[in-house]
Amino acid sequence: MNATEKEPRTKKDTRTEKHPRTETVETGAGTARISWLPASEPRLLLALGHGAGGGIEARDLRALAAVLPAHGVSVALVEQPWRVAGKKLAPAPKTLDTGWRDLWPVLAAAGLPVVAGGRSAGARVACRTASGLGARAVLALSFPLHPPGRPEKSRANELLASGVPTLVVQGGNDPFGGPAEFPPGEYRITEVPHGDHGFAVPKRSGVTEDQAMEILTSAVTGWLAGIV
Repeated sequence: MNATEKEPRTKKDTRTEKHPRTETVETGAGTARISWLPASEPRLLLALGHGAGGGIEARDLRALAAVLPAHGVSVALVEQPWRVAGKKLAPAPKTLDTGWRDLWPVLAAAGLPVVAGGRSAGARVACRTASGLGARAVLALSFPLHPPGRPEKSRANELLASGVPTLVVQGGNDPFGGPAEFPPGEYRITEVPHGDHGFAVPKRSGVTEDQAMEILTSAVTGWLAGIV
């Protein structure tokens, strides 16, 4: 997920504020898109990237975008160039990192401390690039610790090397690594009981999707309250 770095060129959308304002950004990996959900009195900006199998419509990203602005946290939902272009397969990690790095100046131009975040592949991108970009912290949703059934193929080094305060929110039944599989390190981890990689919960668990999202959003809101 990458390409050669270029100065970002932006083009703004003029849709009404009751819908997210969108902005396209030219990067070395292609055209990215940011959907802005601003807080009325923001103190932080949380930038959230999506995973390799979906976009910003993911339930956890939608839930955070709906809740956080009321708590002084503006949210920027970032669509990687491959997704904007309508491609079905994500590119290599290096290309994803390039897209993220190249659009970062647009995020920083908001004049707020920026927390880098994302789900799955987006969480890996945030961890890999955080210290180099000057992110204040990292939010890793459904961090893919290893491929399903391949615990020996650990990606823990990416998480442990983020270099900034980091919160992992992980489903209890995530096949890419359950909470108990994560190694000790300088990060916090919150479990969404019974959640899979997309934080879906089975009906037999007794936990509803609304309850699962409340666990997630409450954990993130509380953690962000301590980020200054």
